[in-house]
Amino acid sequence: MEDVAVGEGGIRLGQLLKLAGLAESGADAKGLLAAGLVTVNDEVDTRRGRQLEPGDVVRCAGRAVRVV
Repeated sequence: MEDVAVGEGGIRLGQLLKLAGLAESGADAKGLLAAGLVTVNDEVDTRRGRQLEPGDVVRCAGRAVRVV
């Protein structure tokens, strides 16, 4: 599992997907989310604007990243 450091205010799911290299663009992130291919803390989430906090684990395409 890879750790991804974000600022104090957290980060939105769509932004994290791009930052972690799970999506190449916002459009890519939107497509992955719409297809139900992204989980947050082991639950499918389709909201690109979901606010993530430290400790949240995002999984997509066989990779997992943890917000720190």
